[in-house]
Amino acid sequence: MSLGISYHTTGRAFGVGLAMLLGSVAAPAFAEEPTLSEEAFERSKQLYFEQCAGCHGVLRKGATGKNLEPHWKKTAADGTVTEGGTLKLGQERLEKIIAWGTEGGMNNFSDIMTEEEIRDMATYIMMDPPKPPEMSLEQMKATRKVYVEPEDYPTEPLHGRNWENFFVVIERDVGKVAIIDGDTKEVLTHIPTGYAVHVIKASEHHSISEPEHPGRFWYTMGRDGKMTKIDLWQTPDKMLVSEVKIAYDARDVAVSGDGKYVIGGGYWPPHFAIVDAATMEPLKVVSTRGVNVDGDYVEESRVAAIYTTPHEPTWLVAVKELGQIWQVDYSDLDNLRIDKIDSAKFLHDGFFDPTGRYFQIAANASNKMVVVDTKERKLEAMIDVAALPHPGPGANWNDPNCGPVAGTTHLGVGTVTVWGNDPEGHPDQAWKVCYETETDGPGLFVRTHPNSKYVWADQTKHPEPEVQQSVQVIDKETGEIVKTIQITEDEGSAAVHFEFNADGTEVWVSKWNLSDSKEPNGQIVIFDAETLEEIGRIDGLYAPTGKFNVYNRSNHVT
Repeated sequence: MSLGISYHTTGRAFGVGLAMLLGSVAAPAFAEEPTLSEEAFERSKQLYFEQCAGCHGVLRKGATGKNLEPHWKKTAADGTVTEGGTLKLGQERLEKIIAWGTEGGMNNFSDIMTEEEIRDMATYIMMDPPKPPEMSLEQMKATRKVYVEPEDYPTEPLHGRNWENFFVVIERDVGKVAIIDGDTKEVLTHIPTGYAVHVIKASEHHSISEPEHPGRFWYTMGRDGKMTKIDLWQTPDKMLVSEVKIAYDARDVAVSGDGKYVIGGGYWPPHFAIVDAATMEPLKVVSTRGVNVDGDYVEESRVAAIYTTPHEPTWLVAVKELGQIWQVDYSDLDNLRIDKIDSAKFLHDGFFDPTGRYFQIAANASNKMVVVDTKERKLEAMIDVAALPHPGPGANWNDPNCGPVAGTTHLGVGTVTVWGNDPEGHPDQAWKVCYETETDGPGLFVRTHPNSKYVWADQTKHPEPEVQQSVQVIDKETGEIVKTIQITEDEGSAAVHFEFNADGTEVWVSKWNLSDSKEPNGQIVIFDAETLEEIGRIDGLYAPTGKFNVYNRSNHVT
């Protein structure tokens, strides 16, 4: 029961990942109601994995979403005991919540699940959750597949195209990634990558060390825990060069600054795995179970996001339920140094400031943006923002009053919050809210470019189709909305995610269709970044969501 529309997938054909592993776990026996037939239990288990586990957790203890255990008890600091659970809510009320959503941020599922599925899901979440298995390093190694050996990689691009202006586009519902030529607007290929790719990261320019040809290799992470390696110098039919599975359910991936290692973070099992970037051979796995910032042990403490620090030989691993950022030093894998930085729950996604020293990440349920000083490896600040911040890849720009600033959209309210992020040049404004811009609805992504006068924000979380299908453009000078653009009027479609081309003259927006179609059903709509007028559409895409320009992403352009 994901809080954001971009996290849904309606594909019923995917019997992969965590849900398949749970197939070996028998439905729990009950002396009395609630009960489900074996068939209904299996169907609900798969559907819960697809639609609900991301926010509520495999073990249903909650994170961004509410706790969905049959019965829970919580003791406050003052000794007050609160009890609740899905059994207390009951079948009828649960069905209504699933069907119609809540004001707290959960959208309705009446257009995603059938009445029978909603009824069975209400019963399923009143039953004890089955616990999935672990995954060892040896199990990971057994999943590795190599399609092109590293020694056979080309020494120059084989296609004669401007690969640094390629766009790597997630096609979630068909488990693919499209490669689009940003100059010609041609869809070059659709690469099979596994179930519901969530994140794609490239090798990047770094100050401490730099891989050869940053941006050439891209690594995906799917909901099924499959990590794939893509080589943009290959001909389109050979761009998928290798893959490995590092979890049953996962979200993020990152490449070390020297280009030697790739790290993947698991939702289940809650761990991260480090693999050899050249061969995709798994090298090390580290559990992220531990004690959270409240002093409670958490078994399902998931890796929400991973980022590579530009100036240090480290990754930042956001351990969602712990409320901790782990700064993992990859310079010595045998003696892995991990600095655990307490912050706030529940950590989700973030981005660096323009200097690359400070990392700004959303703590959804705490309504805060957390700031980490990666040089000192410590917490720098926590900024109070609106309900459920969700910046996506984020945005940095210059404000005439506050100097360098950053901003976020929110899942819970139609607001873009902007704060100062220049402690050296503007210490009085640093890590303080500069202003807020009210938008028509809650959104998932905010984006800009140094060459643009505007900041773009989507409103994908609003329940009204017209708002959900529109984006809003904010003037950097005034902080005011200068234009609302409706991307589509097609039923079941939403406008989501932004990316600029390499020189910042174009803005690409996804028209994302929720229907379970085996045919291309989405588009990328391209706008002139100066005039804000539509200049073209790219067809032939399957539910495109995230789009990543090679030059911008490998050069930290936000």
